[in-house]
Amino acid sequence: MEYIQGVERDQSVMFNDCLDTIIERENPVRVIDAYVESLDMEKLGFRIPELRTGKPPYKPQVLLKIYMYGYQESIRTTRRLEKE
Repeated sequence: MEYIQGVERDQSVMFNDCLDTIIERENPVRVIDAYVESLDMEKLGFRIPELRTGKPPYKPQVLLKIYMYGYQESIRTTRRLEKE
């Protein structure tokens, strides 16, 4: 299944910086990223139904990373998560 693809971390963005250099090495986001990428999402029960129409879904790993970050930072609303 095709998922919505994001921007690669090593791709330059505004002011010729890439996302990987902007985020500090000690930032807990890196731990969340590494942990979620090591999980077998299908074994954990993350399944997305096959859609024939409409916009493709986000990868379950991306959504789990956002949720875990929000939980860690005590962010409970999706609007605040979007700002972060």
